[in-house]
Amino acid sequence: MERMKYTARVSSVQDDLVTIETLMTDEGPAPIMKNEVIFICPARREDGRQEKLKAEVLRIHGNTADAQVFENTTGVAIGDPVEQSQELLSVSLGPGLLGQVFDGLQNPLESLASEYGYFLPRGVVVDVLDRNQKWSFVPSVRMGDRLLAGAVMGTVQEGRFSHKIMVPFDEPGEIEITWIQEGNVTIEDPVARIRGQSGRERPLTLVQKWPVRRPLPEALLDRRISERLYPDQPLVTTMRLIDTFFPVARGGTACIPGPFGAGKTVLQNLISRHSAVDIVIVVACGERAGEVVETITEFPKMKDPKSGGSLMDRTIIICNTSSMPVAAREASINTGITLGEYYRQMGYDVLLIADSTSRWAQAMRETSGRMEEIPGEEAFPAYLDSSIRGIYERAGVIQTNNGDTGSLTMIGTVSPAGGNFEEPVTQSTLGTVKTFLGLSAERAYKRFYPSVDPLIFCRVISNN
Repeated sequence: MERMKYTARVSSVQDDLVTIETLMTDEGPAPIMKNEVIFICPARREDGRQEKLKAEVLRIHGNTADAQVFENTTGVAIGDPVEQSQELLSVSLGPGLLGQVFDGLQNPLESLASEYGYFLPRGVVVDVLDRNQKWSFVPSVRMGDRLLAGAVMGTVQEGRFSHKIMVPFDEPGEIEITWIQEGNVTIEDPVARIRGQSGRERPLTLVQKWPVRRPLPEALLDRRISERLYPDQPLVTTMRLIDTFFPVARGGTACIPGPFGAGKTVLQNLISRHSAVDIVIVVACGERAGEVVETITEFPKMKDPKSGGSLMDRTIIICNTSSMPVAAREASINTGITLGEYYRQMGYDVLLIADSTSRWAQAMRETSGRMEEIPGEEAFPAYLDSSIRGIYERAGVIQTNNGDTGSLTMIGTVSPAGGNFEEPVTQSTLGTVKTFLGLSAERAYKRFYPSVDPLIFCRVISNN
């Protein structure tokens, strides 16, 4: 859909929370919807470049709306024009995602750094996927075939994985393939044309978009896209302590609560490296930059136990450190889950690591406070419990219409202040997940059993 130009203006600014007022058009006030993406356009820079600050609408009051800006709002003034996209906050789904490092809004950090240096300017938009790379598309359907949303039209090879190109998930009703062709194409080249129930034809490429806050649908109207199954198989982490005493279900949920320094990040990295899964998505949500850099530098050097190649070849990293805008932190987990659902729909076993959900909840608390919502316990919003349940409920096992079975397992860490497991985020998480891997700082820093002589202890360990 073509983007409308300057259909609103800024009426107030409070940190990263901006209130906009829609302008009158010939047909009345410009329409606006919740979770719509807008672009705030402050005065041009000295070099003449027009910045477009990405924001998301959170609340609507008549012809005014509150929106959270995902970047620094310095220089934004009352009266600055606002551009509406008429689209929800979405991610691009297609080949080329594996091995990438994105921020919470799916901006590729490596591409940004190579073009703009290590200090990333605001208001910059780059392509999520490489437009020039060619993919060998092999169709699996023919002209005249009738398909439903989510059905596989063909495949391209993404590393060692067969990346399935599917009918857009939001396509209502049955569609007919009117043209499809095999060949080497970019993500912008059409590979097929479809005709919907309205009789209108449109081309399809290798990429489609999906809103991050909306789970991939299991059904549209009265037609099923996939069927949710009960998780009945263990996720083999290759760590005997977990697999023997505290097993995690494949397609299930788990949490790792613990205070600072207890080893949450180390444990999650071990699980992500050695678990029996196909795809790993690591969401570094509000973590210290040093820990994220360690993950980014170590994964490409480590071998994948399945293929023998680089571990990064099957990994996607969503990086939103504590030094990045707090508003994007709240979106990062939803971005990671949507990417995980996409690969699950192809029939792969996906592991999502979220580190940490406490900082995600703190970002939500900060935004809620600026919107002057009624606070709950410890000033967290009253909908904290439902929000935590909402993200964990997107995990699970599904069976698609073509018989493939995929899973999305979610493991999140919780960082309670002082190791207090009674705080709201920990309690809400424990009431949602099925596996609890609690860590203790006191136990983490013990080097030997106090009742055993250290020399004897070391000797026993070495003999075994």
